[in-house]
Amino acid sequence: MKRIPVLFRIFSCKVILATSCMTVVSIAVGGVAVSAQQRAPEQRVVQGKVVDASNAPIKGAVVYLKDSRSLAVKSFFSDAEGSYRFGQLSQNSDYQVWAENNGKKSAVKTISSFDNKNQFNINLKIEK
Repeated sequence: MKRIPVLFRIFSCKVILATSCMTVVSIAVGGVAVSAQQRAPEQRVVQGKVVDASNAPIKGAVVYLKDSRSLAVKSFFSDAEGSYRFGQLSQNSDYQVWAENNGKKSAVKTISSFDNKNQFNINLKIEK
């Protein structure tokens, strides 16, 4: 008669141990998934059009994007519709964007690292 309670206790301990292990594994896997999402933030995109005083698109204007952290400057020529695009930008940097054409310059626009948006549509006006 003593054998049944002993076997029952051993079985109960194994069930409790297995349940505890599965709980620990599922918590660990969930933590890894959250951690992976935190490590790979979405990339930012800045795009828009370069226009003149009458809002007509300017083809061939040079659009500059300056990373305020590294001081690196990227450039892009506006297309026939005056469009430009900069992709794969860090969320941890501030940026300045402006356009130049025929010795004229647009106002400098700033993008803050504190802004939560990932998509920026900035039109740049060059007065002629």
